[in-house]
Amino acid sequence: MEEFDLAIVGATGLVGQEFAKILEQRSFPVASMRLVASERSSGVKLFFNQQKIDVEEATPEIFRSVDIALFSAGTDVSRRLSPLAAEAGAVVIDNSAAFRMEPMVPLVVPEVNPEDIEWHNGIIANPNCSTIQLVVALYPLHKINPIKRIVVSTYQAVSGSGAAALKELTSQSKLVLEGRRVCSHVYSHQIAFNVLPEIDVFLDNGYTKEERKMMEETRKIMHAEEIAISATCVRVPVYFGHSEAVNVEFASPITAKEARKILAEAPGVRVLDDPAVSFYPQPWAASGSNHVFVGRIREDISRPYGLVMWIVADNLRKGAALNAIQIAEEGVRRGWIRKSEKRRF
Repeated sequence: MEEFDLAIVGATGLVGQEFAKILEQRSFPVASMRLVASERSSGVKLFFNQQKIDVEEATPEIFRSVDIALFSAGTDVSRRLSPLAAEAGAVVIDNSAAFRMEPMVPLVVPEVNPEDIEWHNGIIANPNCSTIQLVVALYPLHKINPIKRIVVSTYQAVSGSGAAALKELTSQSKLVLEGRRVCSHVYSHQIAFNVLPEIDVFLDNGYTKEERKMMEETRKIMHAEEIAISATCVRVPVYFGHSEAVNVEFASPITAKEARKILAEAPGVRVLDDPAVSFYPQPWAASGSNHVFVGRIREDISRPYGLVMWIVADNLRKGAALNAIQIAEEGVRRGWIRKSEKRRF
């Protein structure tokens, strides 16, 4: 099997570390690996495939020797370096919001729209974490019975905000239990023992950017501009694993039993649904898993042709690193991602 020269940009972050772990676990054909981060992390040593590798400062020159660059270093870094990496011959799979809604950049979830990888021009966007698990669960149903409307409320873990948020939840929880004063740095308010209906900035229409991402990205990935979508995104004091309560309205009648059967056969989905014994998806149980879990599937008594369900996934794996690596795997398998033919210096 042909091997590829890889770079992980943002290698010291939570998603960057998950990239390395999953590449090892899935035995991705890596010929060489470059670990890239900001200047302050330059010289830090990390392990990949039992080898100690020095972290390098992110510069355009690095990508002259790279076939596939996995980016998770934030929107500003992606906007600056991704086009330069693609120009140097690398295929960029970017985990930021920088290019997701660009018409000429495919936005891909391999279980839903793998064919979109084919028309990339050097950059492929990885969707928002909450969007990924939503479309993995809903697309198998949409293929059989078109979806007309989605109302989704998310319960998003603090790991979606990075390592600093994990530390803040831990420190705040200790302070609250000790009866001491809490100061917030990562979030606008205390996150320990609290929920915050604010993820990203508020827009003029009252929605947040995170909510807009979910709505716009879902339509683009599913190639379904006609679907009406409304989202409310909430940060909860959970370390890992995003959860979603979802109401879906279909074009024609569908029963909960039919939906369970369809989802039980869908790629990347696990159905956990037996309310008689309190058997349903939970974020702690989804942590470390590659699947999207669906449960509490029931018919919506408030609307005809409607279903209600509960969707959970590990936001760092399927919601970020795993999905990006699956894009690379699918692109390589189909010949849409190849070793760079450009001369490197």
